[in-house]
Amino acid sequence: MDLPILDLIVFLVYMAAIVLFGISFSFRKRTALEYTTGGGRLPSWAIGMSIFATFVSSISFLALPGNAYLSNWNGFVFSLSIPFAAWIAVKYFVPLYRNLKSESAYYYLETRFGSWARIYASICYLLTQLARMGAIMYLLALPMNALFGWSIPMIIICTGISVMVYAMLGGIEAVIWTDAIQGIVLIAGAVLCLCVILFSMPNGPGEVITIAAEADKFSLGSFRFNFVESTFWMILIYGLFINLQNFGIDQSYIQRYITAKSEKEAVRSTWLGSLLYVPVSLLFFFIGTALFSYYQAFPDLLPAELQLAENADKVFPYFIVSGLPSGVTGILIASIFAAGMSTVSTSINSSATVFLSDHYRKYINKNTTEKQSMRVLLISSFMMGCLSIVVALAFNGVTSALEAWWALSSIFSGGILGLFLLGFVVKKATSKAAAIGVLCGVVVIGWMSLSPVLLSGTTLEGFQNTLHTNLTIVMGTLTIFIVGFLLTYLFSKQKTSIEL
Repeated sequence: MDLPILDLIVFLVYMAAIVLFGISFSFRKRTALEYTTGGGRLPSWAIGMSIFATFVSSISFLALPGNAYLSNWNGFVFSLSIPFAAWIAVKYFVPLYRNLKSESAYYYLETRFGSWARIYASICYLLTQLARMGAIMYLLALPMNALFGWSIPMIIICTGISVMVYAMLGGIEAVIWTDAIQGIVLIAGAVLCLCVILFSMPNGPGEVITIAAEADKFSLGSFRFNFVESTFWMILIYGLFINLQNFGIDQSYIQRYITAKSEKEAVRSTWLGSLLYVPVSLLFFFIGTALFSYYQAFPDLLPAELQLAENADKVFPYFIVSGLPSGVTGILIASIFAAGMSTVSTSINSSATVFLSDHYRKYINKNTTEKQSMRVLLISSFMMGCLSIVVALAFNGVTSALEAWWALSSIFSGGILGLFLLGFVVKKATSKAAAIGVLCGVVVIGWMSLSPVLLSGTTLEGFQNTLHTNLTIVMGTLTIFIVGFLLTYLFSKQKTSIEL
């Protein structure tokens, strides 16, 4: 394939503009607090767009169409859980974190259960971010590999370095403002692509609906209460737990609550970012379905190797390369990178904040100067960026990046939502009860994650987990909460008996 010069120019101009814009924030003289919170002066619409852009990573832009192309709209049920989680967030989580006056999401856990809870939750968060950034950067490499023939590892490394530079130097202000721009770009790119698909059909846009409906592509999944397969209820429950974790204990979101000028603006930005994602994710699923109909109408246009299930994530990038006019392809590639870069930059900045607040200032140097704090933020941003590149390289070759990310996020989250809910809901919950709950939760998570691999083919095969992998976070969370609640009740009864 000849190198499409116009597309390359469009893409490189976009990349250069975003990186330089992000770096421009580094010329401002800032304290460490301003680096991590923006001084609490950012407008709600920009914060809301940043929350939205964090939701819409390249996982959404590429994996959701790939998922819809391969199966149906079962994955969209995840998005339907977001309004419920957002309502809980604005009612309880936003006021809680703004009143704590700490840039760390895990300071609250320390106030409830002690230092161990803060360490546990922050480490789980860092592991989750590495998995998230790895999946995103791998997905970013797919269209560039298809378009220019560049190697996936080289693309991952170059992308990782580009995002790391502006996220590291520009701080949270650079992250939020670039997110706002990237959010607009990615929506425009997705709409443009869908229009091209619809009006390329032989018998007009309606043919997309006809072909897809015959193949049951609009199904939201089975409504049976079956938690072994990806049913409607399984995805809805999984989505509710994941989104409660996002809004309730994820540093990426909590940090944005604090950057708003007031609690009212923080609430407004949370609603904007969360509710905007629902129709946009529907747009991505519709793109995947439209691609299915398109290649049913033009079967000769799709190479045989891309018809294999393990290559579903590559169908959309292939269409961008082969089915779009020159110049438009460059815009779509820029949109995909906008989706991925926004989330990666957020993860880098929030991870650096967690390392400084929850580890360095707590256990390494409690009396840090502003200069030392800024140095730690820069170094930790650099280290997280480098580690995320390594994880992205490890993703190369997975069957479905969406399924892999969902599974890893369930495992690495460590059920920290259960610990948070225990502290928030059960006011009398003790540190001892919480610690035992966490130990039980980790055992459950380990069993659900590892038993299908370790026990398969052994005499203990009957004890392996048969539930869907995505339920790992659900069972881990419930175990921590229920065990902690029961032990709190038991300990309080024992104490009453002793006092009597």
